[in-house]
Amino acid sequence: MSEPTKDQRIWQVVAAIPRGRVASYGQVAAMAGLGRQARYIGRALGKLPTGHNIPWFRVIRSNGQIAFPEGSDAYNEQVGRLRDEGVEVTTGRVSMSRFQWQP
Repeated sequence: MSEPTKDQRIWQVVAAIPRGRVASYGQVAAMAGLGRQARYIGRALGKLPTGHNIPWFRVIRSNGQIAFPEGSDAYNEQVGRLRDEGVEVTTGRVSMSRFQWQP
C-alpha cells in the first residue's frame, strides 16, 4: 500500500476537525507533517473531489479571519456552515480562544 499524498494527508487532518471547532491553515499543515507550508493547505482544499464530505469550511486563518473575500459566495457559504455548527462568526472572524480545535 502506498503512502498518502500530501493532499490526502491534509484532507485526513481536515476530516478529523470536530463539528463546532476550527483549525488554522498552519495548524493543519503542522498536523499533516508539512511544517510551515500553511499556504499549501488552501490549494489542497481547492482540489477536493466533487461530492466529498471533508469539512473544508472549518479551516480559517490563524487570527480567526475567514480567508475568502467578504461577500463572496465562498465566504457566505463558509460563514453559514460554521454558524450552522454553532461557531460564532462576527465581522468575518471566529474567536480562536473559544473555537480552535485542540486535539
